[in-house]
Amino acid sequence: MATHFDAIIVGSGIGGLSFALNLANRGHSVAIVTKKTSTESNTNWAQGGIACVTSGTDNFQSHIQDTLNSGDGLCDIEAVKHIVESGPARVAELIQWGVKFENGPDGKPDLGREGGHSQRRILHARDMTGRAIESALIRAVSAQPKVKILEYHFAIDLITRAKLGACAVHSPDNHVMGIHVLNIKAGRVETFSTSTVVLATGGMGQVYQFTTNPDIATGDGIAMAYRAGAEVRDMEMVQFHPTALKSPDGGRALISEAVRGEGAILKDMNGRPFMKDFHPLGDLAPRDIVARAIDSVMKRDGSPHVLLDATQVAKGHLAERFPHIYQTCMQAGFDLAKEPIPVVPAAHYLCGGVKTDLNGQTSLPGLFAVGEVASTGLHGANRLASNSLLEAVVLAHDGAQAANTWIHQHAGPNGQLPSWIDGSVGDPDERVVLTHNWDELRRTMWDYVGIVRSTKRLRRAKTRIKTLADEVSEYYWNFRVEPRLLELRNLIQVAELIIECALQRQESRGLHYTLDYPQKNPAASHTSVMSPVGK
Repeated sequence: MATHFDAIIVGSGIGGLSFALNLANRGHSVAIVTKKTSTESNTNWAQGGIACVTSGTDNFQSHIQDTLNSGDGLCDIEAVKHIVESGPARVAELIQWGVKFENGPDGKPDLGREGGHSQRRILHARDMTGRAIESALIRAVSAQPKVKILEYHFAIDLITRAKLGACAVHSPDNHVMGIHVLNIKAGRVETFSTSTVVLATGGMGQVYQFTTNPDIATGDGIAMAYRAGAEVRDMEMVQFHPTALKSPDGGRALISEAVRGEGAILKDMNGRPFMKDFHPLGDLAPRDIVARAIDSVMKRDGSPHVLLDATQVAKGHLAERFPHIYQTCMQAGFDLAKEPIPVVPAAHYLCGGVKTDLNGQTSLPGLFAVGEVASTGLHGANRLASNSLLEAVVLAHDGAQAANTWIHQHAGPNGQLPSWIDGSVGDPDERVVLTHNWDELRRTMWDYVGIVRSTKRLRRAKTRIKTLADEVSEYYWNFRVEPRLLELRNLIQVAELIIECALQRQESRGLHYTLDYPQKNPAASHTSVMSPVGK
Protein backbone atom coordinates (compact mmCIF):
# COMPACT_ATOMS: atom_id res chain seq x y z
CA MET A 1 0.00 0.00 0.00
CA ALA A 2 1.25 3.47 -0.89
CA THR A 3 2.52 5.74 1.87
CA HIS A 4 -0.29 8.12 2.89
CA PHE A 5 -0.20 11.77 3.93
CA ASP A 6 -3.21 13.94 4.68
CA ALA A 7 -1.75 16.53 2.33
CA ILE A 8 1.09 16.58 -0.17
CA ILE A 9 2.47 19.99 -1.05
CA VAL A 10 4.52 20.30 -4.23
CA GLY A 11 7.00 23.15 -3.85
CA SER A 12 8.78 24.85 -0.96
CA GLY A 13 8.36 28.60 -1.49
CA ILE A 14 6.32 31.00 0.63
CA GLY A 15 3.01 29.52 -0.51
CA GLY A 16 3.91 25.89 0.06
CA LEU A 17 5.66 26.40 3.39
CA SER A 18 2.88 28.62 4.74
CA PHE A 19 0.25 26.12 3.62
CA ALA A 20 2.19 23.30 5.28
CA LEU A 21 2.46 25.16 8.60
CA ASN A 22 -1.24 26.01 8.60
CA LEU A 23 -2.26 22.39 7.95
CA ALA A 24 0.27 20.84 10.34
CA ASN A 25 -0.84 23.20 13.10
CA ARG A 26 -4.32 21.70 12.64
CA GLY A 27 -2.89 18.23 13.28
CA HIS A 28 -2.60 16.94 9.69
CA SER A 29 0.32 14.92 8.34
CA VAL A 30 2.00 16.85 5.55
CA ALA A 31 4.70 15.98 3.00
CA ILE A 32 6.51 18.73 1.13
CA VAL A 33 7.79 17.41 -2.19
CA THR A 34 10.56 19.51 -3.74
CA LYS A 35 12.72 18.61 -6.71
CA LYS A 36 15.86 20.28 -5.34
CA THR A 37 16.62 21.33 -1.74
CA SER A 38 13.89 22.93 0.35
CA THR A 39 15.51 26.38 0.08
CA GLU A 40 15.56 26.41 -3.72
CA SER A 41 12.42 28.28 -4.75
CA ASN A 42 11.26 31.36 -6.64
CA THR A 43 10.54 32.99 -3.27
CA ASN A 44 14.23 32.87 -2.48
CA TRP A 45 14.91 35.08 -5.50
CA ALA A 46 12.34 37.76 -4.65
CA GLN A 47 14.18 41.04 -4.08
CA GLY A 48 11.65 43.85 -3.73
CA GLY A 49 9.39 42.81 -0.90
CA ILE A 50 5.76 42.30 0.06
CA ALA A 51 3.14 44.97 -0.62
CA CYS A 52 0.91 45.64 2.37
CA VAL A 53 -0.94 48.57 3.91
CA THR A 54 0.86 49.29 7.18
CA SER A 55 1.36 53.06 7.15
CA GLY A 56 -1.06 55.59 8.62
CA THR A 57 -0.79 57.60 5.40
CA ASP A 58 -1.82 54.57 3.29
CA ASN A 59 -5.18 52.82 3.00
CA PHE A 60 -6.77 49.71 1.50
CA GLN A 61 -8.63 51.61 -1.20
CA SER A 62 -5.39 53.10 -2.54
CA HIS A 63 -3.72 49.65 -2.72
CA ILE A 64 -6.84 48.17 -4.32
CA GLN A 65 -6.99 50.93 -6.93
CA ASP A 66 -3.28 50.62 -7.77
CA THR A 67 -3.76 46.87 -8.27
CA LEU A 68 -6.79 47.40 -10.52
CA ASN A 69 -5.00 50.07 -12.56
CA SER A 70 -2.04 47.77 -13.13
CA GLY A 71 -4.29 44.79 -13.97
CA ASP A 72 -5.78 46.67 -16.95
CA GLY A 73 -9.40 45.60 -16.52
CA LEU A 74 -8.84 41.86 -16.01
CA CYS A 75 -8.65 41.74 -12.20
CA ASP A 76 -11.36 40.10 -10.12
CA ILE A 77 -12.43 42.97 -7.85
CA GLU A 78 -13.49 40.63 -5.02
CA ALA A 79 -10.15 38.84 -5.12
CA VAL A 80 -8.28 42.14 -5.05
CA LYS A 81 -10.27 43.44 -2.08
CA HIS A 82 -9.97 40.23 -0.11
CA ILE A 83 -6.23 39.78 -0.59
CA VAL A 84 -5.34 43.42 0.05
CA GLU A 85 -7.52 43.65 3.16
CA SER A 86 -6.18 40.32 4.51
CA GLY A 87 -2.59 41.54 4.14
CA PRO A 88 -1.87 43.06 7.57
CA ALA A 89 -2.96 39.92 9.47
CA ARG A 90 -0.90 37.66 7.25
CA VAL A 91 2.19 39.89 7.49
CA ALA A 92 1.80 39.81 11.27
CA GLU A 93 1.76 36.01 11.02
CA LEU A 94 4.99 36.05 9.00
CA ILE A 95 6.61 38.20 11.68
CA GLN A 96 5.35 35.75 14.32
CA TRP A 97 7.04 32.95 12.36
CA GLY A 98 10.33 34.87 12.55
CA VAL A 99 10.49 37.08 9.44
CA LYS A 100 12.35 40.32 10.19
CA PHE A 101 11.51 43.29 7.95
CA GLU A 102 13.64 46.45 7.87
CA ASN A 103 12.70 49.32 10.19
CA GLY A 104 13.65 52.96 9.88
CA PRO A 105 15.38 55.08 12.56
CA ASP A 106 11.97 55.75 14.15
CA GLY A 107 11.37 52.03 14.64
CA LYS A 108 8.56 51.95 12.12
CA PRO A 109 8.72 49.80 8.94
CA ASP A 110 11.10 51.19 6.30
CA LEU A 111 8.65 51.14 3.38
CA GLY A 112 9.80 51.11 -0.24
CA ARG A 113 7.93 52.17 -3.36
CA GLU A 114 7.80 50.39 -6.71
CA GLY A 115 6.24 50.87 -10.12
CA GLY A 116 2.47 51.32 -10.19
CA HIS A 117 2.20 52.08 -6.45
CA SER A 118 0.91 55.49 -5.40
CA GLN A 119 2.29 55.06 -1.87
CA ARG A 120 5.31 53.66 -0.09
CA ARG A 121 3.99 50.29 1.11
CA ILE A 122 6.69 47.69 0.34
CA LEU A 123 7.92 45.84 3.42
CA HIS A 124 11.41 44.54 2.71
CA ALA A 125 14.55 42.99 4.11
CA ARG A 126 16.90 45.19 2.11
CA ASP A 127 16.94 43.61 -1.37
CA MET A 128 16.76 40.00 -0.16
CA THR A 129 13.20 39.85 1.16
CA GLY A 130 12.42 36.48 -0.38
CA ARG A 131 15.47 34.90 1.23
CA ALA A 132 14.52 36.32 4.64
CA ILE A 133 10.98 34.93 4.37
CA GLU A 134 12.18 31.56 3.05
CA SER A 135 14.71 31.13 5.86
CA ALA A 136 12.20 31.95 8.59
CA LEU A 137 9.56 29.61 7.17
CA ILE A 138 12.04 26.76 6.72
CA ARG A 139 12.99 27.10 10.40
CA ALA A 140 9.33 27.05 11.42
CA VAL A 141 8.54 24.03 9.24
CA SER A 142 11.60 22.12 10.48
CA ALA A 143 10.35 22.54 14.04
CA GLN A 144 6.92 21.09 13.14
CA PRO A 145 6.94 17.28 13.62
CA LYS A 146 3.84 16.77 11.44
CA VAL A 147 5.71 17.98 8.33
CA LYS A 148 8.08 15.77 6.35
CA ILE A 149 10.26 17.44 3.71
CA LEU A 150 11.15 15.18 0.78
CA GLU A 151 14.06 16.84 -1.01
CA TYR A 152 15.16 15.73 -4.49
CA HIS A 153 11.70 14.34 -5.17
CA PHE A 154 10.15 15.36 -8.50
CA ALA A 155 6.34 15.28 -8.74
CA ILE A 156 5.40 13.69 -12.07
CA ASP A 157 1.62 13.40 -12.27
CA LEU A 158 -1.52 13.30 -10.17
CA ILE A 159 -3.54 10.16 -9.56
CA THR A 160 -7.29 10.84 -9.76
CA ARG A 161 -10.47 8.79 -9.68
CA ALA A 162 -10.80 9.45 -13.41
CA LYS A 163 -7.36 7.99 -14.07
CA LEU A 164 -8.46 4.88 -12.17
CA GLY A 165 -11.48 4.63 -14.48
CA ALA A 166 -13.99 5.38 -11.71
CA CYS A 167 -15.52 8.45 -13.38
CA ALA A 168 -15.11 10.95 -16.20
CA VAL A 169 -12.36 13.58 -16.01
CA HIS A 170 -14.71 16.52 -15.60
CA SER A 171 -17.24 14.69 -13.44
CA PRO A 172 -17.97 16.22 -10.01
CA ASP A 173 -17.13 12.76 -8.63
CA ASN A 174 -13.53 13.10 -9.81
CA HIS A 175 -10.96 14.07 -7.20
CA VAL A 176 -7.30 13.69 -6.29
CA MET A 177 -6.23 10.41 -4.72
CA GLY A 178 -2.47 10.41 -4.93
CA ILE A 179 0.63 11.35 -6.84
CA HIS A 180 3.58 9.72 -8.60
CA VAL A 181 6.94 11.15 -7.55
CA LEU A 182 10.44 10.49 -8.88
CA ASN A 183 12.89 9.90 -6.05
CA ILE A 184 15.84 11.43 -7.87
CA LYS A 185 18.66 10.07 -5.71
CA ALA A 186 17.21 6.56 -5.54
CA GLY A 187 16.33 6.58 -9.24
CA ARG A 188 12.84 5.18 -8.77
CA VAL A 189 9.26 6.43 -9.02
CA GLU A 190 7.26 6.22 -5.79
CA THR A 191 3.48 6.30 -5.29
CA PHE A 192 1.94 8.37 -2.50
CA SER A 193 -1.67 8.34 -1.34
CA THR A 194 -3.21 11.59 -0.14
CA SER A 195 -6.48 13.37 0.53
CA THR A 196 -5.31 16.60 -1.07
CA VAL A 197 -2.50 17.93 -3.23
CA VAL A 198 -1.37 21.55 -3.06
CA LEU A 199 0.53 22.90 -6.06
CA ALA A 200 3.03 25.56 -4.96
CA THR A 201 5.53 25.09 -7.77
CA GLY A 202 6.14 28.73 -8.70
CA GLY A 203 6.63 29.99 -12.23
CA MET A 204 7.70 28.95 -15.71
CA GLY A 205 10.33 31.52 -16.73
CA GLN A 206 12.62 28.84 -18.15
CA VAL A 207 10.26 28.50 -21.14
CA TYR A 208 11.97 31.68 -22.43
CA GLN A 209 15.57 32.14 -23.54
CA PHE A 210 16.11 35.06 -21.16
CA THR A 211 14.56 35.05 -17.68
CA THR A 212 15.14 36.35 -14.18
CA ASN A 213 13.84 33.03 -12.78
CA PRO A 214 16.02 30.26 -11.32
CA ASP A 215 16.47 27.04 -13.29
CA ILE A 216 13.75 25.30 -11.24
CA ALA A 217 11.02 27.50 -12.79
CA THR A 218 9.78 24.98 -15.36
CA GLY A 219 5.99 25.21 -14.96
CA ASP A 220 5.66 21.76 -13.40
CA GLY A 221 2.48 22.46 -11.42
CA ILE A 222 0.63 24.05 -14.33
CA ALA A 223 1.44 21.14 -16.62
CA MET A 224 0.42 18.57 -13.99
CA ALA A 225 -2.88 20.32 -13.29
CA TYR A 226 -3.73 20.60 -16.99
CA ARG A 227 -2.94 16.95 -17.64
CA ALA A 228 -5.25 16.00 -14.75
CA GLY A 229 -8.11 18.03 -16.24
CA ALA A 230 -7.99 21.25 -14.18
CA GLU A 231 -8.86 24.58 -15.83
CA VAL A 232 -5.95 26.84 -16.77
CA ARG A 233 -6.48 30.46 -17.79
CA ASP A 234 -4.82 33.70 -18.98
CA MET A 235 -1.55 31.92 -19.79
CA GLU A 236 -0.68 34.60 -22.37
CA MET A 237 -0.17 37.12 -19.54
CA VAL A 238 3.58 36.65 -19.09
CA GLN A 239 5.22 39.54 -17.29
CA PHE A 240 8.63 40.60 -18.59
CA HIS A 241 10.57 42.44 -15.90
CA PRO A 242 11.83 45.69 -17.46
CA THR A 243 15.26 45.72 -15.88
CA ALA A 244 17.49 42.67 -15.98
CA LEU A 245 21.22 43.34 -15.93
CA LYS A 246 22.75 42.30 -19.23
CA SER A 247 26.00 40.70 -18.12
CA PRO A 248 29.01 40.39 -20.45
CA ASP A 249 28.66 36.58 -20.25
CA GLY A 250 25.10 36.80 -21.64
CA GLY A 251 23.39 36.15 -18.31
CA ARG A 252 20.43 38.08 -16.92
CA ALA A 253 20.20 39.20 -13.29
CA LEU A 254 17.15 40.89 -11.79
CA ILE A 255 17.51 44.56 -10.88
CA SER A 256 14.60 45.23 -8.55
CA GLU A 257 12.02 47.86 -9.35
CA ALA A 258 12.80 49.23 -5.90
CA VAL A 259 15.98 50.77 -7.37
CA ARG A 260 13.79 52.93 -9.62
CA GLY A 261 11.51 53.49 -6.63
CA GLU A 262 14.47 55.19 -4.95
CA GLY A 263 15.10 57.43 -7.97
CA ALA A 264 17.05 55.49 -10.62
CA ILE A 265 16.30 56.61 -14.20
CA LEU A 266 16.09 54.70 -17.47
CA LYS A 267 18.03 56.31 -20.33
CA ASP A 268 18.74 55.51 -23.95
CA MET A 269 22.26 54.95 -25.25
CA ASN A 270 22.68 58.73 -25.70
CA GLY A 271 21.95 59.29 -22.03
CA ARG A 272 18.48 60.72 -22.58
CA PRO A 273 15.67 59.76 -20.14
CA PHE A 274 12.77 58.35 -22.15
CA MET A 275 10.02 57.00 -19.88
CA LYS A 276 8.10 60.29 -19.70
CA ASP A 277 7.56 59.85 -23.45
CA PHE A 278 5.51 56.73 -22.72
CA HIS A 279 3.64 57.32 -19.44
CA PRO A 280 2.94 60.12 -16.95
CA LEU A 281 4.45 58.05 -14.11
CA GLY A 282 7.71 57.85 -16.05
CA ASP A 283 10.13 55.33 -14.57
CA LEU A 284 7.49 54.15 -12.07
CA ALA A 285 4.89 53.24 -14.70
CA PRO A 286 3.41 49.70 -14.51
CA ARG A 287 5.77 46.95 -15.63
CA ASP A 288 4.06 46.09 -18.91
CA ILE A 289 4.40 49.69 -20.08
CA VAL A 290 8.04 50.01 -19.02
CA ALA A 291 9.01 46.70 -20.67
CA ARG A 292 7.34 47.66 -23.96
CA ALA A 293 8.94 51.12 -23.80
CA ILE A 294 12.41 49.62 -23.42
CA ASP A 295 11.70 47.15 -26.22
CA SER A 296 10.55 50.05 -28.43
CA VAL A 297 13.63 52.20 -27.70
CA MET A 298 15.98 49.28 -28.36
CA LYS A 299 14.31 48.56 -31.72
CA ARG A 300 14.17 52.24 -32.63
CA ASP A 301 17.86 52.81 -31.92
CA GLY A 302 19.11 49.36 -32.90
CA SER A 303 20.73 49.09 -29.47
CA PRO A 304 21.34 45.85 -27.55
CA HIS A 305 20.15 47.39 -24.27
CA VAL A 306 19.21 50.61 -22.50
CA LEU A 307 20.82 52.15 -19.43
CA LEU A 308 19.69 52.32 -15.81
CA ASP A 309 21.29 55.27 -14.04
CA ALA A 310 21.31 54.90 -10.26
CA THR A 311 24.30 57.15 -9.61
CA GLN A 312 22.12 59.75 -7.87
CA VAL A 313 20.24 57.21 -5.73
CA ALA A 314 20.66 57.44 -1.97
CA LYS A 315 24.16 58.86 -2.14
CA GLY A 316 26.32 57.16 0.45
CA HIS A 317 24.16 54.15 1.23
CA LEU A 318 23.15 52.56 -2.08
CA ALA A 319 25.32 49.51 -1.31
CA GLU A 320 23.67 49.24 2.12
CA ARG A 321 20.11 49.48 0.78
CA PHE A 322 20.70 47.10 -2.15
CA PRO A 323 23.64 44.91 -1.07
CA HIS A 324 22.78 41.89 -3.23
CA ILE A 325 22.09 43.95 -6.37
CA TYR A 326 25.18 46.08 -5.82
CA GLN A 327 27.39 43.00 -5.43
CA THR A 328 25.82 41.31 -8.46
CA CYS A 329 26.66 44.35 -10.59
CA MET A 330 30.21 44.51 -9.24
CA GLN A 331 30.76 40.84 -10.08
CA ALA A 332 29.61 41.60 -13.64
CA GLY A 333 32.07 44.50 -13.86
CA PHE A 334 29.72 47.43 -13.18
CA ASP A 335 29.73 49.85 -10.25
CA LEU A 336 26.06 50.72 -9.77
CA ALA A 337 26.98 53.78 -7.67
CA LYS A 338 29.32 55.27 -10.28
CA GLU A 339 28.01 54.36 -13.74
CA PRO A 340 24.79 53.52 -15.60
CA ILE A 341 24.34 49.79 -16.11
CA PRO A 342 23.03 47.95 -19.22
CA VAL A 343 19.54 46.51 -18.74
CA VAL A 344 17.05 44.62 -20.91
CA PRO A 345 13.63 43.03 -20.24
CA ALA A 346 13.49 39.34 -19.30
CA ALA A 347 10.67 36.87 -18.60
CA HIS A 348 9.79 37.24 -14.94
CA TYR A 349 6.31 36.24 -13.76
CA LEU A 350 3.19 34.45 -14.99
CA CYS A 351 -0.02 36.34 -14.18
CA GLY A 352 -2.24 33.50 -15.39
CA GLY A 353 -2.09 29.88 -14.26
CA VAL A 354 -4.32 27.22 -12.73
CA LYS A 355 -7.69 28.82 -12.00
CA THR A 356 -8.60 28.84 -8.31
CA ASP A 357 -11.21 30.37 -6.05
CA LEU A 358 -10.21 32.48 -3.04
CA ASN A 359 -9.60 29.30 -1.05
CA GLY A 360 -7.03 28.07 -3.56
CA GLN A 361 -9.36 25.31 -4.77
CA THR A 362 -8.95 24.44 -8.46
CA SER A 363 -11.67 23.05 -10.73
CA LEU A 364 -10.43 19.54 -9.80
CA PRO A 365 -11.75 18.65 -6.31
CA GLY A 366 -9.01 18.04 -3.79
CA LEU A 367 -6.42 19.91 -5.84
CA PHE A 368 -5.31 23.29 -4.50
CA ALA A 369 -2.89 25.81 -5.99
CA VAL A 370 -1.15 28.75 -4.36
CA GLY A 371 1.40 31.34 -5.48
CA GLU A 372 2.55 31.97 -9.03
CA VAL A 373 1.17 28.66 -10.28
CA ALA A 374 -2.36 29.85 -9.44
CA SER A 375 -4.67 32.35 -11.12
CA THR A 376 -6.84 33.93 -8.41
CA GLY A 377 -7.87 37.09 -10.25
CA LEU A 378 -5.58 39.38 -8.24
CA HIS A 379 -3.06 40.20 -10.95
CA GLY A 380 -5.36 40.55 -13.95
CA ALA A 381 -3.45 41.39 -17.12
CA ASN A 382 -0.37 42.72 -15.32
CA ARG A 383 0.83 42.09 -11.75
CA LEU A 384 1.44 45.08 -9.52
CA ALA A 385 4.95 44.92 -8.08
CA SER A 386 5.33 43.00 -4.79
CA ASN A 387 1.74 41.71 -4.77
CA SER A 388 2.92 38.15 -5.42
CA LEU A 389 4.26 37.35 -1.95
CA LEU A 390 1.14 38.93 -0.45
CA GLU A 391 -1.13 36.74 -2.57
CA ALA A 392 0.81 33.59 -1.69
CA VAL A 393 0.63 34.04 2.08
CA VAL A 394 -3.07 35.06 2.05
CA LEU A 395 -4.12 32.13 -0.14
CA ALA A 396 -2.00 29.70 1.88
CA HIS A 397 -3.85 30.72 5.04
CA ASP A 398 -7.34 30.63 3.50
CA GLY A 399 -6.59 27.55 1.42
CA ALA A 400 -5.46 25.62 4.48
CA GLN A 401 -8.83 26.28 6.12
CA ALA A 402 -10.65 24.88 3.08
CA ALA A 403 -8.21 21.96 2.74
CA ASN A 404 -8.72 21.14 6.41
CA THR A 405 -12.44 20.69 5.77
CA TRP A 406 -11.78 18.63 2.62
CA ILE A 407 -9.33 16.33 4.44
CA HIS A 408 -11.86 15.62 7.20
CA GLN A 409 -14.45 14.76 4.56
CA HIS A 410 -12.09 12.58 2.50
CA ALA A 411 -9.82 10.91 5.02
CA GLY A 412 -7.44 8.31 3.58
CA PRO A 413 -5.66 6.12 2.85
CA ASN A 414 -7.03 5.55 -0.64
CA GLY A 415 -6.53 1.83 -0.97
CA GLN A 416 -4.49 0.23 -3.72
CA LEU A 417 -3.18 2.89 -6.09
CA PRO A 418 -1.47 1.92 -9.35
CA SER A 419 2.29 1.62 -9.29
CA TRP A 420 4.37 3.48 -11.83
CA ILE A 421 5.20 1.69 -15.08
CA ASP A 422 8.41 3.09 -16.51
CA GLY A 423 9.76 2.92 -20.03
CA SER A 424 11.52 -0.30 -20.95
CA VAL A 425 14.67 1.42 -22.20
CA GLY A 426 17.48 2.65 -19.97
CA ASP A 427 18.79 6.19 -19.78
CA PRO A 428 18.65 7.71 -23.26
CA ASP A 429 21.88 7.66 -25.23
CA GLU A 430 20.89 10.72 -27.18
CA ARG A 431 20.53 13.20 -24.33
CA VAL A 432 22.09 15.79 -26.58
CA VAL A 433 18.79 15.76 -28.50
CA LEU A 434 16.95 16.80 -25.33
CA THR A 435 19.40 19.67 -24.87
CA HIS A 436 18.82 20.81 -28.45
CA ASN A 437 15.04 20.56 -27.98
CA TRP A 438 15.29 22.59 -24.76
CA ASP A 439 17.27 25.33 -26.53
CA GLU A 440 14.95 25.38 -29.55
CA LEU A 441 11.88 25.69 -27.33
CA ARG A 442 13.26 28.66 -25.40
CA ARG A 443 14.48 30.49 -28.51
CA THR A 444 11.15 29.92 -30.27
CA MET A 445 9.19 31.33 -27.34
CA TRP A 446 11.52 34.35 -27.04
CA ASP A 447 11.41 35.14 -30.77
CA TYR A 448 7.72 34.53 -31.46
CA VAL A 449 5.84 34.74 -28.14
CA GLY A 450 7.67 37.63 -26.48
CA ILE A 451 6.84 41.20 -25.49
CA VAL A 452 5.32 42.07 -28.90
CA ARG A 453 3.37 39.35 -30.74
CA SER A 454 1.46 38.73 -33.96
CA THR A 455 -0.88 35.99 -35.12
CA LYS A 456 1.64 34.86 -37.73
CA ARG A 457 4.40 34.54 -35.13
CA LEU A 458 2.13 32.67 -32.72
CA ARG A 459 1.07 30.17 -35.39
CA ARG A 460 4.66 29.66 -36.41
CA ALA A 461 5.60 28.97 -32.79
CA LYS A 462 2.67 26.58 -32.41
CA THR A 463 3.85 24.50 -35.38
CA ARG A 464 7.44 24.29 -34.15
CA ILE A 465 6.49 23.42 -30.60
CA LYS A 466 4.07 20.72 -31.75
CA THR A 467 7.05 18.99 -33.41
CA LEU A 468 9.05 19.26 -30.19
CA ALA A 469 6.09 17.91 -28.21
CA ASP A 470 5.90 14.81 -30.43
CA GLU A 471 9.63 14.13 -30.05
CA VAL A 472 9.63 14.55 -26.28
CA SER A 473 6.48 12.44 -25.91
CA GLU A 474 8.28 9.58 -27.65
CA TYR A 475 11.17 9.91 -25.21
CA TYR A 476 8.81 10.08 -22.24
CA TRP A 477 6.96 6.87 -23.05
CA ASN A 478 10.00 4.84 -24.12
CA PHE A 479 12.75 5.83 -21.68
CA ARG A 480 13.09 5.93 -17.95
CA VAL A 481 12.13 9.30 -16.59
CA GLU A 482 14.76 11.73 -15.33
CA PRO A 483 14.45 15.35 -14.11
CA ARG A 484 15.62 17.00 -17.33
CA LEU A 485 13.13 15.03 -19.43
CA LEU A 486 10.29 15.75 -17.01
CA GLU A 487 11.08 19.47 -16.98
CA LEU A 488 11.22 19.66 -20.77
CA ARG A 489 7.91 17.80 -21.03
CA ASN A 490 6.34 20.32 -18.65
CA LEU A 491 7.85 23.35 -20.38
CA ILE A 492 6.55 22.22 -23.75
CA GLN A 493 3.08 21.76 -22.26
CA VAL A 494 3.25 25.26 -20.75
CA ALA A 495 4.44 26.73 -24.06
CA GLU A 496 1.45 25.18 -25.85
CA LEU A 497 -0.91 26.66 -23.26
CA ILE A 498 0.64 30.14 -23.55
CA ILE A 499 0.27 30.08 -27.33
CA GLU A 500 -3.30 28.74 -27.20
CA CYS A 501 -4.39 31.50 -24.81
CA ALA A 502 -2.51 34.14 -26.84
CA LEU A 503 -4.35 33.10 -30.00
CA GLN A 504 -7.67 33.28 -28.13
CA ARG A 505 -7.07 36.90 -27.03
CA GLN A 506 -7.80 39.02 -30.08
CA GLU A 507 -6.95 42.35 -28.45
CA SER A 508 -4.01 44.06 -26.75
CA ARG A 509 -4.41 44.23 -22.99
CA GLY A 510 -1.83 44.46 -20.23
CA LEU A 511 1.05 42.09 -20.88
CA HIS A 512 -0.40 40.77 -24.15
CA TYR A 513 0.39 43.12 -27.02
CA THR A 514 -0.30 41.95 -30.56
CA LEU A 515 0.34 43.85 -33.78
CA ASP A 516 -2.81 42.38 -35.36
CA TYR A 517 -5.16 43.63 -32.63
CA PRO A 518 -3.56 46.77 -31.15
CA GLN A 519 -6.81 47.98 -29.57
CA LYS A 520 -8.47 46.86 -26.34
CA ASN A 521 -11.88 45.18 -26.46
CA PRO A 522 -14.69 47.08 -24.69
CA ALA A 523 -15.20 44.27 -22.18
CA ALA A 524 -12.44 42.27 -20.51
CA SER A 525 -12.67 38.48 -20.55
CA HIS A 526 -10.46 35.58 -19.53
CA THR A 527 -8.88 33.08 -21.89
CA SER A 528 -9.27 29.49 -20.76
CA VAL A 529 -7.96 26.03 -21.64
CA MET A 530 -9.02 22.69 -20.21
CA SER A 531 -7.81 19.26 -21.30
CA PRO A 532 -10.81 17.50 -22.90
CA VAL A 533 -9.90 14.07 -21.53
CA GLY A 534 -6.98 14.51 -19.15
CA LYS A 535 -3.66 13.06 -20.19
